[in-house]
Amino acid sequence: MKEEEEDTSLRLTRRKKMASSGTFRLFTTAESFFIEPCEEACSDVLLIDRVSTDMCLTVRSAVPVSAETRPICGVMGTIRLPAGMYLIIITKKTKAGDLLGHDVWKAQSFDIISYKKTVLHLNEDQMQDNKTFLSMINSVLQTDGFYFATDYDLTHTLQRLANTSPDFHDLSLLERADQRFVWNGHLLRDFMTQPELHKFVFPVLHGFISIKSSSINGKKFEWIIISRRSCFRAGVRYYVRGIDSEGHAANFVETEQIVQYNSFKASFVQTRGSIPFYWSQRPNLKYKPKPQISKAVNHLDGFQRHFDSQVILYGRQVILNLINQKGSEKPLELAFDKIVTSSGNGMIKYIAFDFHKECSRMRWHRLQILLDVVSETQEDFGYFLVDAEGKVQLTQEGVFRSNCMDCLDRTNVIQCLLARRALQSQLQRMGLLHKDQKIEDQADFEKIYKNAWADNADACAKQYAGTGALKTDFTRTGKRTVLGAMMDGWNSAIRYYKNNFSDGFRQDSIDLFLGNYAVDEADWTTPLQDRKDWKFLTLPIVMVVAFSMCIICLLMAGDTWTETLAYVLFWGTASVLTGGLILFNGRDFVDAPKLVQKEKLD
Repeated sequence: MKEEEEDTSLRLTRRKKMASSGTFRLFTTAESFFIEPCEEACSDVLLIDRVSTDMCLTVRSAVPVSAETRPICGVMGTIRLPAGMYLIIITKKTKAGDLLGHDVWKAQSFDIISYKKTVLHLNEDQMQDNKTFLSMINSVLQTDGFYFATDYDLTHTLQRLANTSPDFHDLSLLERADQRFVWNGHLLRDFMTQPELHKFVFPVLHGFISIKSSSINGKKFEWIIISRRSCFRAGVRYYVRGIDSEGHAANFVETEQIVQYNSFKASFVQTRGSIPFYWSQRPNLKYKPKPQISKAVNHLDGFQRHFDSQVILYGRQVILNLINQKGSEKPLELAFDKIVTSSGNGMIKYIAFDFHKECSRMRWHRLQILLDVVSETQEDFGYFLVDAEGKVQLTQEGVFRSNCMDCLDRTNVIQCLLARRALQSQLQRMGLLHKDQKIEDQADFEKIYKNAWADNADACAKQYAGTGALKTDFTRTGKRTVLGAMMDGWNSAIRYYKNNFSDGFRQDSIDLFLGNYAVDEADWTTPLQDRKDWKFLTLPIVMVVAFSMCIICLLMAGDTWTETLAYVLFWGTASVLTGGLILFNGRDFVDAPKLVQKEKLD
């Protein structure tokens, strides 16, 4: 009896020490994981059997005193790899801010814990594959931009939440979440089938959230940006373009701008996504690979699937196509225009604006041309507004769907300008701005506004292209600068390297994380071994040797200039020819995905 009292005392002491450190406590034994909420009001404990992988509820007294303990911030889920099951936990979080009275957290670090205590049951190839898969999962987790809330649904806009029934709010966060934006959905598949376990997990969003406390005319308010990145057809820049057979667009992001003042709430929603028909742009060592429009598919069918869902979700659609109307991008613009016309959908309006042509030679003021074109439509669309008494005063009737080639740099500039116009109206309606005042004149808030939108651009770009966004000097300062142009050149060079030599691994990592590729322990054949043919090693070596000999011949001249010239021409020609062969066979030299079949990416 005395020993039991001591055990209980030890448990209470241990829990009090960890209560302030995380949302949950993880207890680990050789046979089980125990996950316990920090709230004393909850008596349930999640038990995960490390041998059978079964999950069930138990009570606090069932947790052995001898168990290793640690505070954790949350559970991302579980995943199966060649070595068996793994538990993925959030080990560190920082507060992003308060959204309508709810804490919003940014996940900062993670841990991946094996159910099995050893990998000796694997052969050498399986061990190597398991190690590679673990590095893939870590690669995704280390990509900045995972957010969560334990008592609020971050996956829905304010307007969608306001249009739901009371029964909807009785559902758990997992059940009611918009699955487009639940990035740990695949990791939580075993939890989804057991509703009693839902309180131990929550949806995790990938994208960007900025929550800023601001003041205008002495009145304090909260200004928020939430960018929700879709997990459908997710991937990296050149390996995921266009749409899939279900109409999901690559790099689809829903961006919501929210204002909260006293009990007033307002939001303005925009979307971005790849040009919604079947096309690809696979890397091939060229700086800008030529886009390829698929010829053997029904583009209109996929287009209609995409916009049918968009109209249901958001209402009327205004497409802002910002790509070039000449050069390699011209066929995409012509095809896009033709498909919109062929669809005959009265809910869709198409506007093409050649961003680079209009704004060339630093003529950024010409963006006003596009803003003037859509001005009346933006007024018709409106925005979502709830008054101080909680009554819905206005609803947003449609969205602007912006795209460029990557849906990053040009797109973000336009979205920032459209959001400013909506915010101007919202702040005046709430009484924060006088009728004769403009956001641009509020120096402190203007700085916050520009920097937050530039940060949003950087986050979206890093997640898709691997580097920060281009043109953010305009977003941050309102003008283009020489330093900004130089930084764009640097980021472009980094993008070129990553897109050609590391994005295959990044694409595989995302496919594994999201469940587009699943490991089958029972029937395991490795897809990771990549046997390159003779060209992969031979041609680069020949080119390097030839180029080196060319330089040596220039530095160490022969007895006569004709002899030197002959050697230089020979080795120079050899290096140029091998370089040309490498470019001609460019796809054989880039880092390509290995887990998902090519046709699923194109």
